[in-house]
Amino acid sequence: MFDVIYQDDYLVVVHKPAGMLVHKSELDVHEQRVVLQRLGEQLGLHLYPVHRLDKATSGLLMFALSADMARAIQAQFANHRIRKSYTAVVRGFLQGAGEVDHALSEKRDQRRAGVGVSEKDWPGKPAQTTFQGLLTCEIPIACGRYPNSRYSLVRLFPKTGRRHQLRRHMKHISHPIIGDTTYGQGLHNRLFREHFQSQRLLLCATALQLPHPKTSALLELSTDLDEDFLRVTDQLGWPRSAIKSLD
Repeated sequence: MFDVIYQDDYLVVVHKPAGMLVHKSELDVHEQRVVLQRLGEQLGLHLYPVHRLDKATSGLLMFALSADMARAIQAQFANHRIRKSYTAVVRGFLQGAGEVDHALSEKRDQRRAGVGVSEKDWPGKPAQTTFQGLLTCEIPIACGRYPNSRYSLVRLFPKTGRRHQLRRHMKHISHPIIGDTTYGQGLHNRLFREHFQSQRLLLCATALQLPHPKTSALLELSTDLDEDFLRVTDQLGWPRSAIKSLD
């Protein structure tokens, strides 16, 4: 059963667990755990996807309950009227606030354009992410040539919606998200698997803010971090009360 965060006659927002596809994809044709189908069965409703979360990412996921409402919400995303907030654990100390302004290219777009796949030939599309450092820790576990390992709990706010934007931007500034097997660092991912039994990407969509597409009333939705995420932050020495107070 999915945890329903918000539901009315026009839309529904749930907390998606890590490891589930939003809908069936040619990139993972054998995956049977699909939110669109299972949530539709749970609610007895026909659902219309309006945005996506990576399979490995948990957190707030919205669906429309009609085609017209889906188009209205997608227009809000396109016009940057929906504010999304994510919480992540990243390598190193990332403190204070800042912005990553770094264009991102997609190989499938490059192939459609008939050009090579190098960034030199295809500079990509503009992409911006702001960040806010929340908590830091240093643990007495060696990783590579360093005797201790440093990590940060951060809040990430994507201004644009490029594929894997947060994961790629964190890699770009040398603070990859822990558990990211595509853009992250294997040594740190292995440390978390071996010492904290963490097999997941430590990235969760924790807040959504938008004008209701029907009434224009401001919706401010939030969700807690998953229990398996919190179990890791416990071991890093960040009290749950401290994390909760950051909301």
